[in-house]
Amino acid sequence: MLTLSACGSDPVQVVTPPSAPVIPVVTPAPVLPAFDPDGELSADIRWTEYGVPHITADNVESMAFGVGYAFAKDNICILADQILKYNSQRAKYYGPDMVPGSGDSEHLINDFGFLTVGIRQIAEDNYASMSANTRAMASGYTQGYNQYLADTGVANIDPACANQPWVQPLEPLDIFTYSLGVSLLPGAANFLPAMFAAAPPGESFLPRPVGIPKVALSKANTIANAQARAQTRSANNALPFAVNPQFSMPERNPKEMGSNGWGLGSDMTENGMGMVLGNPHFPHTGNLRFWQFHTTIPGFLNVMGGSLMGVPGAVNIGFNEHVAWTHTFSTAEHFVVYQLSMDDSDTQSLTHLVDGNKRTIFSNELEIDVATGPTTSMRLAKTSYYTNYGPMIVVPGNFGWDATNSFAIKDANLPNFDVVDHWFAMNLATNMDEFKQSFKDYDGVIFNNTMAASKTGEVFYIDDSTVPGLTDTAINALTTNPLLIGTKQAAGFTVLPGFISQMDFVGPVAYEDAPKYEGTDYVQNSNDSFWLTNLAKPITGVSPLFGQVGNEQSLRSRMAHQLLAGASGSDGLFSATEVEEALLGNDSYLANAILTDLLSACQAQESNPVDVNGIAVDISGGCAALAMFDGKMNLDSTGAHVFREFAFASRGNIQWENAFDVTDPANTPNTLVANAVTLRQFAQAVLNVQAAGIALDATLGEVQFVERSTADGLASGVKYPWGGAHNVEGGFNVFDTDIGNNGTLLPRHEYSTLPNTRLSADGEGYHITYGSSWMMVVNFTADGPQARGLLSYSQSHAIGDDSNLDQTLLYSQMPQFRPFRFTEVDIEANKVMEMTISTATDAMN
Repeated sequence: MLTLSACGSDPVQVVTPPSAPVIPVVTPAPVLPAFDPDGELSADIRWTEYGVPHITADNVESMAFGVGYAFAKDNICILADQILKYNSQRAKYYGPDMVPGSGDSEHLINDFGFLTVGIRQIAEDNYASMSANTRAMASGYTQGYNQYLADTGVANIDPACANQPWVQPLEPLDIFTYSLGVSLLPGAANFLPAMFAAAPPGESFLPRPVGIPKVALSKANTIANAQARAQTRSANNALPFAVNPQFSMPERNPKEMGSNGWGLGSDMTENGMGMVLGNPHFPHTGNLRFWQFHTTIPGFLNVMGGSLMGVPGAVNIGFNEHVAWTHTFSTAEHFVVYQLSMDDSDTQSLTHLVDGNKRTIFSNELEIDVATGPTTSMRLAKTSYYTNYGPMIVVPGNFGWDATNSFAIKDANLPNFDVVDHWFAMNLATNMDEFKQSFKDYDGVIFNNTMAASKTGEVFYIDDSTVPGLTDTAINALTTNPLLIGTKQAAGFTVLPGFISQMDFVGPVAYEDAPKYEGTDYVQNSNDSFWLTNLAKPITGVSPLFGQVGNEQSLRSRMAHQLLAGASGSDGLFSATEVEEALLGNDSYLANAILTDLLSACQAQESNPVDVNGIAVDISGGCAALAMFDGKMNLDSTGAHVFREFAFASRGNIQWENAFDVTDPANTPNTLVANAVTLRQFAQAVLNVQAAGIALDATLGEVQFVERSTADGLASGVKYPWGGAHNVEGGFNVFDTDIGNNGTLLPRHEYSTLPNTRLSADGEGYHITYGSSWMMVVNFTADGPQARGLLSYSQSHAIGDDSNLDQTLLYSQMPQFRPFRFTEVDIEANKVMEMTISTATDAMN
């Protein structure tokens, strides 16, 4: 430092100015590119064993391009069928009826129904405002699907839909419409027949040829009168076919979709890192099949898992390097039916009252094409009706429309624009906080509970399915008004008065008010409510629309708690192998609880007959078979079917000695009473097995089977033995027989079942078409996530494809998992095929 001074004066100090502060250079985080910058999409696809595709691309659009191509290779028929469904075009290609000539009008109901809820119009009106990622995935996915169709040719695709005129190239709006339609599965989609039947007093609900005026009924507008007109093919309607639909009360979960899910934290695992068990129980045929894939966008995304049909690039249940997650079907309600008070001054019954103010019931004229023969068709019109709540509904004998009252449905998922963004945000999460943030930002999981675990050992549960956010006034009425409580119990869903605005809801329940749990121990769900997500720390204090608290748990939920408490070995900590064995062990909670007592009761009866509705039944043969039953539902379990039939016969009326105790919900009710009712139930089980022509001492592998359909829907004749339990006996790894509409029009065979059971005399056993589907156990380790699992019905729907039956055969030999190839080294070591696809050039092997 220099100083200056004059003679005789003090030095003058020169102060050096401070240095300028150093401002750190912040490098902005790279941004995930949504669209391909030059519009020429490219993706690399490597397939490993069992037909699992691993897609690598540089942006979201190209990633979805690869996913769409690989998916179409396996399941083009299913998605093409679903596009018809949600675009209201089934009748255009298949005529008015599901069963041709029956008058069931299923295709008319579908097509007018989805036009009534308006999903295609909503898609057209809102697609441009969707997020870049949603639009990029829809764009890329459809281009990939279309390229596969162009490369392969419609004559050479899956024989189930080869050369069908409805297999056509898609556009992004088709996929967006499909997403909006799937969102309605737990709600409005189950009310399409009720929307079809909705018409004001004095007006027919029947469709009519375009240009023909509406039919005015001369009598009261009853369903019976309208059906009579349909059956006589009224000249006024000029329809060349009968319209005679059958109406019944809609259900919230008609397919009884279920699942098991665990998230295990650092307190519960051997290595102190997170672990997840995913085990959805969904149909094995139809539109709710899962499909496995792995996507990578270097530097941004590396995720593997399974997704339902048509999800354009996001994984529904899976894992990345940081978080794993699964879902189960929630007990929550996703819609409210409102009872409207009509304005008596409106003689047309098209006005209702809210807070004393008049509200108009609006109409909309809808039109569809209907095939009337191989080369002929006609265009039909129908009037649909709407209120401020949503579409009007009529359920004959339950919800009518007269001068005093009428009903409308309001679905919290109509529309739901968050589906793709929400799951993609889960896919991208790099820690548990980011995973939870996805639920704060979006409401797109539709009808699911979520269980997750992180590599650092955190666990998280939330039921953030889309649930109507009722006001305190509405909740108070719903929980205290005896009439509303009784109506909900009778209907199976919530009905609220629509003449009070405080009963209405604006949006879904907010994240802050949803039931949730976080910690380092565990979370679980087996389709009971959120209440016992963690048995030691029950969840309460949330909207009643999420489900019950303090209620008796299902046998499967109790099995889950039993496994969590006792399947972790002597150290009390789970390894991945122990979790896998817990699922595939095929234990039966009911057998564990009552087998000894049931066996004692039937042995005491000896050969003395038991009366069942006037039939004297000798139960000694069944008792001998039961004595050989090992309590499990494995291939070699003798007499397992006899015990299952007892479970069916006693369902809802098991003779428990000790009733349910809310302070001990995992263990009560318990202890079988060996009384006359129990013996009659066992005798009914013996009758069922004998009626099916099956030996009482058969093994489960001789009775329970998977049998595929041919391309034209006939039984293949090849039955694959199948191990696994059923809900009715408190199994965990459960399977079932799904009969009836599977959501598609693709042909399949099925066997009729005996009354009150799944046992078939025609099929000579249990024909498995539902249950454990996409199964996985993910364990985080110091070397990254390690995962094993199975897709029980295999990847590909296409008969003859290498991946159509391989995983099915693996499970049939013995319930078992296979490794998932997640690391680059593992993928390359097990690569079966590779191709690079591009919109700029033809696909290259």
